[in-house]
Amino acid sequence: MLEKDRISYFYDGDVGNVYFGPNHPMKPHRLCMTHHLVLSYDLHKKMEIYRPHKAYPTELAQFHSADYVEFLHRITPDTQHLYASELTRYNLGEDCPVFDDLFEFCQIYAGGTLDAARRLNHKTCDIAINWAGGLHHAKKCEASGFCYINDLVLGILELLKYHARVLYIDIDVHHGDGVEEAFYFTDRVMTVSFHKYGDMFFPGTGDIKDIGDREGRYYAINIPLKDGIDDSSFTRLFKTIIAKVVETYLPGAIVLQCGADSLARDRLGCFNLSIEGHAECVKFVKKFKIPLLVTGGGGYTKENVARCWAVETGVLLDTELPNEIPDNEYIEYFGPDYTLKVPNLNMV
Repeated sequence: MLEKDRISYFYDGDVGNVYFGPNHPMKPHRLCMTHHLVLSYDLHKKMEIYRPHKAYPTELAQFHSADYVEFLHRITPDTQHLYASELTRYNLGEDCPVFDDLFEFCQIYAGGTLDAARRLNHKTCDIAINWAGGLHHAKKCEASGFCYINDLVLGILELLKYHARVLYIDIDVHHGDGVEEAFYFTDRVMTVSFHKYGDMFFPGTGDIKDIGDREGRYYAINIPLKDGIDDSSFTRLFKTIIAKVVETYLPGAIVLQCGADSLARDRLGCFNLSIEGHAECVKFVKKFKIPLLVTGGGGYTKENVARCWAVETGVLLDTELPNEIPDNEYIEYFGPDYTLKVPNLNMV
């Protein structure tokens, strides 16, 4: 009998309590919804659940500039009017607002990804999950695209302490620009991003011609896609490219960013993937049996984000979930049908 993968799962209930603002598409509440689905399907009984440590400022400064980390630590909604020039310099504002408990929020989601990487490094699990992570746009000295601290870069830096090569895969509808930029000049990290490109779509980077530079030349791969790509086209491309990448690059660890804004009917996305199609990518990467760190990312139709990440938790646990959603604290969000598979999700 094949040995089951050992799964570590990181979650802190406080991460879902922060509020970006009334008209902001990012709703961290989706993380509570995801977690309650995981609990209601009894998936927590098949893995080790951890509350992550809150990342220390010195840990965040492994990638980010110390002055930027210090500013995030200091700024509050009540004092932001005193820091107009710093807000501009660090790109805080409409997309990346200052809200209550902002720094603690960053510490929790970054701490989850760091803890996940460390458990993989110490071989105490085979797969580590942090759905709160995956904030791939944040840069060394500035916030970007709803992302303040780039937990993925921090997690990859941690994995590089034990692995010669790390593969980063991104299936968010937006280009994983912050991660690509951080490792653009090294061959120790290969970044592969599948994303919408063109029509002034955020962040505007990720051209097929962007391939890395210096030692990193040919170690950045961009797969720019058009609106409306469906399951069969996406998964065919994904499997062909990732199979070849793994075969030639031979990574010691893989980081998979599972942004759910690539699902059909996302508030900001424009792809036509079903939850099954999205999860097929996760299933494919799991089969390589390489230490795997899985994070969330974008996703702005929150009930579908929760469905997707619950299904993908099941995939990582080799557990098929019944379609009828069991009763849980957030059940009313999943009406009127209360099912996991959204009828006609990818018929736009």
